[in-house]
Amino acid sequence: MTADILIQVLVSGLLIGLIYALVAVGLTLIFGVMDIVNFAHGEFLMLGMYASFWAFALFAIDPIVALPLTALLLFAVGVIVYQTVIRRILKAPMLSQIFATFGLMILLRGLAQFFWKPDHRLIPHSLVSGNIALGPVQFGLPQFVAALGAVGVTGALWIFLHRTRLGTALEATAIDREAATLMGIDGQKMFALAWGIGAACAGLAGGLIATFFPIFPEVGSNFILIAFVVVVLGGFGSVTGAFLAGIIVGLIEVLGGFLIGPEYKTAIVLSLLLVVLLVRPRGLLGKA
Repeated sequence: MTADILIQVLVSGLLIGLIYALVAVGLTLIFGVMDIVNFAHGEFLMLGMYASFWAFALFAIDPIVALPLTALLLFAVGVIVYQTVIRRILKAPMLSQIFATFGLMILLRGLAQFFWKPDHRLIPHSLVSGNIALGPVQFGLPQFVAALGAVGVTGALWIFLHRTRLGTALEATAIDREAATLMGIDGQKMFALAWGIGAACAGLAGGLIATFFPIFPEVGSNFILIAFVVVVLGGFGSVTGAFLAGIIVGLIEVLGGFLIGPEYKTAIVLSLLLVVLLVRPRGLLGKA
């Protein structure tokens, strides 16, 4: 392997890893605040991709320009899902919560198939179409912009959580919801906010991914499995951990697929998940 090929592989792994991180950030935020695993998170991403597609197809709005609208739409979807479904199962057994979010995943996927058909759709061109060449290293401009978006969204979320009163209240609820309630923090509002932000992050990821990836009702399943691996590796509830773990998973997936074979790249990532669960179950930055 030459140095140019190694750099190309590492750059590709870094870009896909940042996209994985963006998908996983909202998932780990919801789990960190409420201890609920959202199996429908991939369908939130799917809705974000369809929102970008229809904005482009019906109103000729570029997916990048439509990102704020996509985020607001998915924020509203997250809050509605919390108020209509999740709020009713907060005190239910964990198995009931798992089946509720799993059922929500099936429902959203079925609705997408009913209204938009199972056809694969593409956004043929956007503001970020094209490639970038840096000497012998080449990569797609849409992937590069999506990676920059992942850095920006994760950074903005970190600042919100650690530098604002509302974010601090959300963090306090995640650490000890009873103590937070005694301090005057409305737990229900914090839970709804967590679902809104989590869904908005998935919507932003969907809007960015829609510039270079096919759009279809099952598209969320292409990303959600890896997102779960990222959340486990980074530590449940840790936004920073999810960001770092996304990069690690992307690099291992691409480098492993190149060295051993692309058909084994998913197996390599899942093997990493098993090793993490055996050696460090709480993940890189998870709490003991």
